Amino acid sequence: MATSKTYYFGTGRRKTAIARAKLFEGNGDIVSNWPIPSTAKEAIIHPLKLTGQEKKFNIHLTVIGGGVSSRIDAIKLAISRALLKSDEALRVSLRKDGLLTRDAREKERKKPGLKRARRAPQWAKR
Repeated sequence: MATSKTYYFGTGRRKTAIARAKLFEGNGDIVSNWPIPSTAKEAIIHPLKLTGQEKKFNIHLTVIGGGVSSRIDAIKLAISRALLKSDEALRVSLRKDGLLTRDAREKERKKPGLKRARRAPQWAKR
């Protein structure tokens, strides 16, 4: 891996997962610090397929936190943002498919006196 090459960088977040993607000129290889499930590979390269650039870039991913689903969503956002830096004309197609919108929903904190964030203890008459 040569670090002197130019690349396009994007960061994606979802729940507690954070993904950083670097897009290098290449042939479509994906290098990650996380073993990507075979079922998720298709979802991860969706932004590249949508823009017709799946064989144009090599992707280096760094993913921390979260679970499988939130990691996949964070990676998609990171790749989409990096693609946007490579070519601003891709914004329309990425936006139309909802790949540039950050899903800000996170787990609500637990409140004192409650069992979960909103679940109150069961009331007992006796």
